[in-house]
Amino acid sequence: MIQLERNIKERIYQGFLLVARRLSDSQTLAILAVIVGLLAGVGAYIFNTLLHFITSSLTSWTPSDQAQWLFLIYPSIGIILATLFVRYIVKDGISEGVTRVLYAMSRRGSRIAGHNCWTSIVGGATTIGFGGSVGPEAPIVLTGAAIGSNIGKLAHLNYKNITLLLCCGAGAAVAAIFKAPITGVVFVLEILMLDITSKSIIPLLMASVTATITSLTLHGFSPIYAVSLSKADMFEVAQIPLFVLLGCFCGIMAFYFTSVNSRVGGFFNGIKSQYRKWAYAGIILGVLMFIFPPLYGEGHGSFTALMNGNTKELFDNSLFYDLKQADWFLIVYLLAIMFFKVVAMATTNAAGGVGGTFAPSLFVGAFAGASLAVICRATFGWDVSITSFTLVGMAGVMSGVMKAPLTAIFLIAELSSGYGLFIPLMLVSCISFAVNYGLDRDSIYTKQLRMRGELLTHDKDSSALVFLRLDELMETDFIRLRRNFTLGDVVNIISSARRNIFPVLDESGTLLGIVQLDDLRRDMFDREKWPTSIMHYMIQPPDRILQNEQIQSIMPRFEQANTWMLPVVDKQNKYLGFISKSRILNSYREALVNITQADD
Repeated sequence: MIQLERNIKERIYQGFLLVARRLSDSQTLAILAVIVGLLAGVGAYIFNTLLHFITSSLTSWTPSDQAQWLFLIYPSIGIILATLFVRYIVKDGISEGVTRVLYAMSRRGSRIAGHNCWTSIVGGATTIGFGGSVGPEAPIVLTGAAIGSNIGKLAHLNYKNITLLLCCGAGAAVAAIFKAPITGVVFVLEILMLDITSKSIIPLLMASVTATITSLTLHGFSPIYAVSLSKADMFEVAQIPLFVLLGCFCGIMAFYFTSVNSRVGGFFNGIKSQYRKWAYAGIILGVLMFIFPPLYGEGHGSFTALMNGNTKELFDNSLFYDLKQADWFLIVYLLAIMFFKVVAMATTNAAGGVGGTFAPSLFVGAFAGASLAVICRATFGWDVSITSFTLVGMAGVMSGVMKAPLTAIFLIAELSSGYGLFIPLMLVSCISFAVNYGLDRDSIYTKQLRMRGELLTHDKDSSALVFLRLDELMETDFIRLRRNFTLGDVVNIISSARRNIFPVLDESGTLLGIVQLDDLRRDMFDREKWPTSIMHYMIQPPDRILQNEQIQSIMPRFEQANTWMLPVVDKQNKYLGFISKSRILNSYREALVNITQADD
């Protein structure tokens, strides 16, 4: 089977070479980008079809004026199925799709396992279809990125071009699922941080357009969120103070979003038993969705209801169906759903579900904007458009959570089929971004990667350092000395030594200090001093590097210690090797060349 797979890949590559010989590099990449866009569009269609089938099979037959008791068990079933699928069939992590794409770009040469071309579709659709309160965008982005990465591998492209096709796949997936080609391009530039060059922008545009056309052909031309703006929904200058207030509110909600997500994730990570995780998640999600049905799944139905000002639809299958006419209860209901959505999303992902945070950020933003509009209407009697505030709120929270104001602005502008709200979109997104950045400079995708030093940025100097790993650069061919050695013992050793520095260890391998050849020169030719203990010449290194430290944090230590060589130890101070400044600089130059130059 493995040999057959290799033969197929080799034949594909040979066919690719026959075509590529007649084309320039730019033409070849453009053709590959179209293929990636087409496959990403088909992948998005398959995902949506499977998700709709599961969701409609489970929920479409329930009367809207009755509570849905099965919501108490649906989410736990979905999470259990998704977890078993990942553990026993996939045998690899497929959650947190966008974060995994960023990790692949920084640590795996932009190579994503082939199974991600389909496993995220199955895992994501199962989780969300059974009520998991997460978004479909992250699984689709990982699917598209995997398609681009694997096509690049089949074509034997270099790192830079594989990365380009990976980004084309990710952007195409976003474009396909939202039917928004501009958003797909901006998403890649802002989230995945692909540099804009003449060689990269054309394939990216072609992939996004191809995916959008594919999605329109398969899904139809109706927008994903059926909303149209009337004259009453248009922006008015007098509303600027309210939009400023909304921007601040969205920035705070974005911080709440990322903070709660981290806390809930930490809570579940501390639970070792998977059965207990399922039990906790089942109880939390079952109760929340039974009380607040809009939390079920990705919440696209709730988006559409709010965008069209139809707040009564949010009470379908709810215990509070008879209270849908009460304005005061509507405010409480909207705020409760907004806050509990983050808990439901984080619980779904932490317990083993497969999904993303893209759609939940839109959900929270929609309810934030709608809540403010309803409060203004009920409290002050102002004629505030729920539709416009819902749309603008979506952009506001998304901008803060993802640290991507442009993606948020263009997404909502494309979804609303026009740019009538462009000014408030820009205003609220920028304010939310600024407020949230002051509270936390990392997005929900980059926080963990930055802490581990694995985040690529537009700063090529910093990005080059991300590719360097301490365990790969550490040198271990140093002669180790014991504390019972004498100067004479070391003199006999020096004849075969290639280094001018020697670690001194105790019997357990703990680093006691170092001996430098320069400190021995004065006495090493005086035989009378050969019985002197080597401890007499030992000094303490100016600093010690822990084995899991990132290169970005190590470089300043060389400058502070004014040295070119530092020992590497573990947490118990056991000696592992040495790291040299010169080797880091040489490897840094090679990495910088790799990320800035493509094949001729």
